[in-house]
Amino acid sequence: MRKILVTGATGQIGSELTMALRERYGNDNVIAAGHKRKPSKKLLNSGPFRVIDCTDMTTIEKVVREFKVDTIYHLAAILSAVAESKPQLAWNVNINGLYNALEVAREYGCVVFVPSSIGVFGPNTLKNNTPQDTIQRPNTMYGITKVTGELLCDYYYEKFGVDTRGVRYPGIISYETLPGGGTTDYAVEIFYEAIKYRRYICYLRADTYLDMMYMPDAIKAAIDIMEVDSNRLIHRNAFNVTAMSFSPKDIANEIKKYIPDFVIDYNVDPTRQAIADSWPNKMDDSAAREEWGWKPRYDLAAMTKDMLEKLSEKLKVRI
Repeated sequence: MRKILVTGATGQIGSELTMALRERYGNDNVIAAGHKRKPSKKLLNSGPFRVIDCTDMTTIEKVVREFKVDTIYHLAAILSAVAESKPQLAWNVNINGLYNALEVAREYGCVVFVPSSIGVFGPNTLKNNTPQDTIQRPNTMYGITKVTGELLCDYYYEKFGVDTRGVRYPGIISYETLPGGGTTDYAVEIFYEAIKYRRYICYLRADTYLDMMYMPDAIKAAIDIMEVDSNRLIHRNAFNVTAMSFSPKDIANEIKKYIPDFVIDYNVDPTRQAIADSWPNKMDDSAAREEWGWKPRYDLAAMTKDMLEKLSEKLKVRI
């Protein structure tokens, strides 16, 4: 029976992944851990919760010992837009925090999932069908920490035999938990604003194409790669995964099919636009499909329909 620790469990991905893991493996077998963000009642009431500061290795080790953890989903991280405004904090959390998790995993024999990001690519990387193995020269602190994290995970596998696995996530869209400072957050915010106010002011240009994924697929990817036989994995870490590529104009047009009077305007944020411009339009995820059977379930149309239904119900607003 797996005993799973999820760091960053109060974040956008962590909060939903924790619940999915509890449903799959049993509530008591999945320990949620957070730091500053307050956990939801659902998270607290459904299973064990502990406070962990990933920059303090002893707090991770204590929980791993207490629950005899054998699997760590290490999600604690500072996201792209926040990382640019607080680069020292981003390095401390994203690198020193990961190092601490890997050291504990090495000592206690844990399997580790670490999410990477499209942020690892830079302006010199091929924008369309970005290969699995290609140049990675990001010009953001977030991207730099994610590239470093990928290399660190590879090192711990090759040097110490730690079973590290991971995917490069695109932007993640969810109706459950608000995002926390990412460049692709607009793709979540636009739904809230469309339902509540019929208008959204976007901080990216209308023609900015980025890879995206609906949260159910993001959770599926995290679970699928951890359940596959490790002998099938050639790359092991940082698999490109994607589900759809669209621009703010595209998603606005899809929303208008359900909310005809919805209006989108633009007030470009130079910082986030520069980050978005350095990222791929669409990644090639054929390695993930071949090595562990990755296949998304949602495209833009299916995701938009489900988001509007679930979010209007959550906000108690008819559309």
